[in-house]
Amino acid sequence: MRMMGYVTKREGIFTLSMFKRMLASAGIGAAKVNLMLHEDTVSAGDIISGVVRIEGGRVDQEVDDVYAFVKTHYVKEHNNSKTNVEATLAKFLLAEKFTAEADKVYEFPVSFQIPAFTPVTTGRTPVWIHTGLDIKEALDPTDEDRLQVMPHPHSAIILDAVNQLGFRLREVSCEHAPHYGKINGLPFVQEFEFVPTSMFRGQLDELEFIFYPDENGVSLLMQVDRKARGLAGLFAEALDADERFVRLRFDRSDLAAGVHHIADQLAATIRRYA
Repeated sequence: MRMMGYVTKREGIFTLSMFKRMLASAGIGAAKVNLMLHEDTVSAGDIISGVVRIEGGRVDQEVDDVYAFVKTHYVKEHNNSKTNVEATLAKFLLAEKFTAEADKVYEFPVSFQIPAFTPVTTGRTPVWIHTGLDIKEALDPTDEDRLQVMPHPHSAIILDAVNQLGFRLREVSCEHAPHYGKINGLPFVQEFEFVPTSMFRGQLDELEFIFYPDENGVSLLMQVDRKARGLAGLFAEALDADERFVRLRFDRSDLAAGVHHIADQLAATIRRYA
């Protein structure tokens, strides 16, 4: 009888352990992860830093790695309907394999550079960091942190110049455009749409920009939408023939010359196509 009682007790302990592991694999009582950023307002291309805090669960768990994804949404149109599609801009390995022991707390300082082409969070465009633990045969614990993203410093100079020319920002959106997004390895681009309020009022309907900033400057794809003039103008507008696409490049030396210099260059280019 004592032998049977001993076996029953041992089986009870084993069953409880297995039950805890089963719950942990489903995410109940499992390890938790939390990315604590030092700043949540950044510029595209910035190095951001913080601390990853991992709290062990009810049982020991083997963590293969700790990762972070920089993510956003873009709009894709199909059959006259629009849907929001999630996109990954970059992935970073924050920590490698370790054992997250039960009830223990771990903190890892981290830093990584978000891409220069990270969308600006103006309008309805979100950007967030998805942090997670990769645990085999278990539901991966995750954490999400929103970022407020300002324009890349090189793009910001162009935006200031456009504003100086009297254009008002009407809309910013991330749109499915694999042909133009492939430069950054993405299926979409972020478009900045402006309307003239002074200098080019009466000549243009709108002006659109796509920015491709890098460490040496910024490339632009500018779309000039001319104001329809007469029957010929209306016919061209109906065929979208009134839209012109112009590629521009401003290197560091151009940008260093200042906003007024960039505004003059943009104005001269717009006049050629308006």
